[in-house]
Amino acid sequence: MKSKIKSIIAKQPWLLAVLTLLLVGIWMGSGFLNREADQSTESGETLGVSEGDVRVQVDARQAQTIQSYITVYGNSDPARTVEMSTEAEGRIEEIFARRGDRLNAGDPILKLDMRDRQARVDQAKAGVNEHQTRYDGQQSLKKDGYASDAQMAETLAKLETARAEYTRAKLDLANMTIRAPFSGTLQDRTVEIGDFVRAGDTVGTFVDNTTIIITGSVAERDAGNVKVGDMANATLVTGQNVSGDIRYVSQVAQRETRTFVVELEIPNPDGSLPAGVTAEMRISTGEVLAHQMSPALLSLSSDGSLGVNTVDEFARVQFYPVDIVQSGNDGTWVSGLPKTVQLIVVGQGYVSEGQQVDAVSMTSDTAMASGSSSELEPLK
Repeated sequence: MKSKIKSIIAKQPWLLAVLTLLLVGIWMGSGFLNREADQSTESGETLGVSEGDVRVQVDARQAQTIQSYITVYGNSDPARTVEMSTEAEGRIEEIFARRGDRLNAGDPILKLDMRDRQARVDQAKAGVNEHQTRYDGQQSLKKDGYASDAQMAETLAKLETARAEYTRAKLDLANMTIRAPFSGTLQDRTVEIGDFVRAGDTVGTFVDNTTIIITGSVAERDAGNVKVGDMANATLVTGQNVSGDIRYVSQVAQRETRTFVVELEIPNPDGSLPAGVTAEMRISTGEVLAHQMSPALLSLSSDGSLGVNTVDEFARVQFYPVDIVQSGNDGTWVSGLPKTVQLIVVGQGYVSEGQQVDAVSMTSDTAMASGSSSELEPLK
């Protein structure tokens, strides 16, 4: 047999080359297949999952009781604003207060010239004294029958008329001085010394900034959670943090916006809080169970609902719609989840609800990096 093969190869030497190449190819192919098998085996041992499963990382989250807030944006205004007008005519004779001065109720602001008003007061007072003396004398004479009831009634009528004239004269005299209607600040003054004013002319604007009112609008879905007397906090655009009580909640929504007007009353006895600036109100709506997480873990369902993906006890993806309770630089608090959940923190974008996954728990260091820790203090 060997001699026949040698004879064939001697006659056709190219067969030897072909046979050699064939053997080399078989040897190289077998090594490649072995490496693929080894890699497949190693991959299968590492993943430990069946074909088609997706590996995700999960973190066990426990709900905490926190304070829920409604955030309302508005503006601060003085509690009261009045346009001061004169009740008599005259020329401005003296000015006691400048714009921006803080005054107590009754403090003088400006004074008109007296003219003959003091003389009118004196004349009216003399008329009262005259008719009072006559009436007293008639009462003594009536005892002796020298004065009739008709005479006394006539004298009494004149006495009352004189008293009314006296009161009117005193009021007219008092109206020569314009005074602060309540404690507050003279916002504006439109007259100077020498100006002539008539009754009803405006001479300035006075504001009550001892109390600041922050006014905003609450969405109709949140209006039921806001009550008069509730305490709330606010941050002014100046950075000042204040607190006060809700003094007013409208009972009818505005047609254009479907929102309800809310007013927060803030004490400002020293006048340090500015009026007319933007403010952010935070109205407490009670306690709620919530989970803290990074906003990056939030996703949208097929119907547009905001929520998060979790893994249930059967290693299947479950989507929960959530509501954002509050947000900050340290994360977002959401409600709507069970008290304890296995939250998908890595790979949530590659799974869908109901899908079977291989869930791997995160280490504490990884969980910290994904935002599972928080500086927000839960309620004790």
